[in-house]
Amino acid sequence: MKQQQKIIVFLIAALGLLVLPLLLQSFGNAWVRIADMALLYVLLALGLNIVVGYAGLLDLGYVAFFAIGAYMYGLLASPHLAETFETFGAMFPAGLHTPLWIVIPAAAGLAGVFGILLGAPTLRLRGDYLAIVTLGFGEIIRVFLNNLDHPVNITNGPKGLNQIDSISFFGLNLGKPVSLGGFEIVSVTLYYYLFLALVVLSVIICHRLELSRVGRAWMAIREDEIAAKAMGINTRNLKLLAFGMGATFGGVSGAMFAAFQGFISPESFSLMESIMIVAMVVLGGIGHLPGVILGAILLSALPEVLRYVAGPLQAMTDGRLDSAILRQLLIALAMIVVMLLRPRGLWPTPDHGKSLQTSR
Repeated sequence: MKQQQKIIVFLIAALGLLVLPLLLQSFGNAWVRIADMALLYVLLALGLNIVVGYAGLLDLGYVAFFAIGAYMYGLLASPHLAETFETFGAMFPAGLHTPLWIVIPAAAGLAGVFGILLGAPTLRLRGDYLAIVTLGFGEIIRVFLNNLDHPVNITNGPKGLNQIDSISFFGLNLGKPVSLGGFEIVSVTLYYYLFLALVVLSVIICHRLELSRVGRAWMAIREDEIAAKAMGINTRNLKLLAFGMGATFGGVSGAMFAAFQGFISPESFSLMESIMIVAMVVLGGIGHLPGVILGAILLSALPEVLRYVAGPLQAMTDGRLDSAILRQLLIALAMIVVMLLRPRGLWPTPDHGKSLQTSR
C-alpha cells in the first residue's frame, strides 16, 4: 500500500511540475523566469551536494565551474570568435552554432576536467584550508575571465559576451514561442521543460550514486577519512571523482544559463553566487537530495519574491531605506531563523552522522 501511495504522490508531483509554468505564464513571464532560474540553481546545488554532502569536501569556489560552462557555450554559440579571429571567421562564415547534444557533453567534460585539476593539488587539505584554496580558485577564474580581453581578446573582458544563440534541437528553437492548438507557449516556458528534464536526470544520477559503492565510500570519507583509508578505500581517487562529478553539473548548468540569458559577463560569477549555492545545500540539508532541492528552490526564489515585500517597506519609510539593501537584510534574517530553528537543515537526512542501516 505504501508503494502505491508513493507512486500516486510522484504522479501528482510530476503533473504539477508540468502544469506549473503554464499557470505562471498567465501571471506574467517574470514568474516563469523565476522558476527557470530556480531549476538552474537546483542543478548547481545537486552538483555541489556531491562534493560537500557526500564526500564532505567544503568547496567555496564552485561557481567557477558554472562560469566555465557558461563561457564555453558563449564562445561556441556567439559571433565573438568569428569577429575576433579572421581564420576562425573564414572557417565558419555563418558563425558557429553548437547543437544541444554537443553542448551538454562538452560543458560537462570541460568542467569535469577543471574539477579534477582543482582537486589534484588539494588532496591533502581538509576543512578550512580546503575552503580557502577552493575560494581562491573561484576568484582566479573570475579574474581571468575579466582580463582575457588583451593581448588576445578571448572572453571580451568585463564587457561580456552577447548575441549568444538560444538552444535549438530537432528544428525547435527555444528562443521563439510555439503555438499548440491556439495556445502560445512562450520561450521561458520551453526553457523550463528543458531545465526540468535535466534536473530529473540529475536527481536520478545522484540517487544512484548515493546508493552505489562509490557513494558509500564518499560517505565513509566524509565521516572519518583516516578510518576510511585504513579500511582500504582509495581516498585520493574518490576525492578526485567527487570533484569531477560535482563540476560536471556546474558546467551543464552554466551552459544552460548562457543560452537562457543570451548574455554573460564575469559579474554573474562572483563569490556571493558561490556562497549562496553552499547555503542552499546547508540550509536544505547536507547530503539529502529532497532537502538540497528544497533549499535551492527557496533561496533562489526568495530574493525575487521579496522584491514585492521590500518595495512597500521602502515606501513606508519615505524612501529612506534602499529596497535592494532591505531585500538582502530580509534574506539574511530568513537564513538566520532557519539555522536557529533547524540547525541540521530544513529537510535533513535521517542517516546523517550515522552508518547506513542495512535491512535484515
